[in-house]
Amino acid sequence: MKPSLLILAAGMASRYGGMKQIESFGPEGETIMDYSIYDAIRAGFGKIVFVIREDFAEQFKAIFEPKLNGKIETEYVYQHLDAHLENFARPDTRTKPWGTAHAVLCAQGVINEPFAVINADDFYGFDAFVKAYDFLTTSCNDNCYAIVAYELSQTLSSHGTVNRGVCALNEFGHLVEVRERLNIAKADGFVKCDDGQLPETLSLDTMVSMNFWCFNPSVFGFSQQLFNEFLASYGTVEKSEFFIPIVADQFIKDEACSIEVIPTSAIWFGVTYKQDAPAVKQSIDDLLSTGVYPSGLWK
Repeated sequence: MKPSLLILAAGMASRYGGMKQIESFGPEGETIMDYSIYDAIRAGFGKIVFVIREDFAEQFKAIFEPKLNGKIETEYVYQHLDAHLENFARPDTRTKPWGTAHAVLCAQGVINEPFAVINADDFYGFDAFVKAYDFLTTSCNDNCYAIVAYELSQTLSSHGTVNRGVCALNEFGHLVEVRERLNIAKADGFVKCDDGQLPETLSLDTMVSMNFWCFNPSVFGFSQQLFNEFLASYGTVEKSEFFIPIVADQFIKDEACSIEVIPTSAIWFGVTYKQDAPAVKQSIDDLLSTGVYPSGLWK
C-alpha cells in the first residue's frame, strides 16, 4: 500500500493576516501546497489528506479538486474543536484550534497506512518527499517514526520571529529530544530565542523540525492518550496547543521506540508573515526558470 500525505491546512494564520494556505504564488495561481502535492505524486505517494476547517471546505475543495482529479486520491478531514475530547468539556471561550498534534489525530480512521505530515504553508522540496517515501515504505513501523530535518539557518524569517522544534540527536542519528522553542530570530550575528528557556542562543546549523514527520498509524492511539493528559493539565488554558513535538518527545522516551532524523538537501521556504510573500514568489520563480517545475504545474 502506498503511503499517504497529510497536509495541515486548518491553522488560523493570525500572524499572516489572511488565508495563506490558499494564496497564489505560482504563475497559474499555484499555492505552496500545489508544489508539495506535485512532489509527493512524483515521489510515489498514493493519497493526499487535507486537514481543514469546515467553514472554508467548499472554497478549498473548489480550488483543489479540479486540478487533482484523476491524478491522486484526495480526502478531507475537519479539525473541529470538539473532536477527540472524550470526557473533557471544552471551555465556551475556546476558539483557537488545539494544535498540530490534534490536527493529526483528526485523521484517525481516514489514514490506515504509513503517512507523512507537512504544513500547508511550507515549501519542502522534492528530495524531502523522496526520502520520506523511502522511509515510509521500508523502515516505518509501530516503534519507529522519522522526521525530515533542516538546518535552522535555512528556516528563519527576515520579518519577525518564528517557532521551531529544536532537535537533539544521539550517535545513531535518532532524536533524543525535540523541544518547541519560541520567538526565534537573528540578533547581532546570533540566533536568539526569546522564550525564557535555555540556552538563549542556538547554532545556525542546529537541526530543526519544519513539521515534516513520518508516522505509522500507531501514532493515533498514542496521541489520543497524550491528548487526554494534555487536556487534564492545560485544557482550560485558552490558547494552549497540543503540538506534534509533544507527542514525538514522549514517543522517544518510551522504551524501544525511536525517531530517525532524515537530513535533506532540499531548499525550504515558507510564509509566516505577509512580508515573506514576495520572497516566496521569487523563490518559486527561480525554480521555474531553472526547470525544476513546469510553468503550468497541472497542465
